[in-house]
Amino acid sequence: MTLLGAPFEVIAPEFDETLNADLSIEDEVLRFAAGKARSVACDKGQTVVIGSDTMIGLDGEKIGKPTDRDDAARILHSLADKTHVIYTAVAIVDGDGPGLTTLQKVSVEMRAYTDQEVEQYLSCGESLDKAGAYSIQGKGSRLIKSIRGDYLAAVGMPLKPIAEYLKSRGISFHRDVEKLYREKSFMNWSWFA
Repeated sequence: MTLLGAPFEVIAPEFDETLNADLSIEDEVLRFAAGKARSVACDKGQTVVIGSDTMIGLDGEKIGKPTDRDDAARILHSLADKTHVIYTAVAIVDGDGPGLTTLQKVSVEMRAYTDQEVEQYLSCGESLDKAGAYSIQGKGSRLIKSIRGDYLAAVGMPLKPIAEYLKSRGISFHRDVEKLYREKSFMNWSWFA
């Protein structure tokens, strides 16, 4: 939202992110995003509330945030030298508007990193609150070989569908989203070979 120049407030939702084995990863991440948005919207009246959630899919397994450092190490080792999919859902609850739910997928190929690289990464402290135990926008980017898809969806907030919805509701921005995507080299993954 900062990239758009839009005013916003971050509010931690009161929502239980317990996985449901009966739901597909797509349904699960949509349920989490909607639950987060609704939990905040119930106290905010006519305010537009955006909730999002991100989960990793690998070999049929749903991978969320690690429970502790050992779990983060296990997750990172399972991702090494493989391609996984990041699923990011956004739900917009809009007091008098139709709202929005959308799902984006980004394919990420990880490098064949070493145990030492995993330990070094874990020591930086950014993995415990990230789906898949790595921060794509932080030092975790060093573990990535290639990415196919929207960078901001991989980070957890796909800007295009959000901006399109808000624009349809008469909310304007200082920045043009299409121009932003064209100009920001990090969104085009220019640093990945």
